[in-house]
Amino acid sequence: MKLILTQQVAGLGAPGDVVEVKDGYGRNYLVPRQFAILWTKGAEKQIAVIKKARAAREIATFDQAKEVADSLKGLKVVVKAQSGKSGRLFGAVTAGDIADAVKAAGGPDLDKRRIEISNPIKTVGAHQVTVRLHSEIGGTVNLTVA
Repeated sequence: MKLILTQQVAGLGAPGDVVEVKDGYGRNYLVPRQFAILWTKGAEKQIAVIKKARAAREIATFDQAKEVADSLKGLKVVVKAQSGKSGRLFGAVTAGDIADAVKAAGGPDLDKRRIEISNPIKTVGAHQVTVRLHSEIGGTVNLTVA
């Protein structure tokens, strides 16, 4: 099955890429979650629009990505959330919450889709979160949930 990615998919590609995947993976996972659209000649024209939007919000150069990674290292990010007596949160801290907290702490404006949370953050305390800044550079955010 030939698809055009509309969002970043780990291990598959970036928005605007045309990929060939197995029918079940495309039909049952990528298309329903709007990670991809079916490839047609008409949809081929949308690739330029998707790539243009991606270029506008992407960190352009390797050096710029290094600067952002360095600025994230010294940043103290605090997210406030409601929790029970045992320190367990009512819900979880999302990538959007983290992106907002980084900006509020004086850090760079991050795209929430670039924030990778390996395990759901559901407890109060210190956590580390990875941010994909460039294809070769990743940054870490030291996060405190209060």
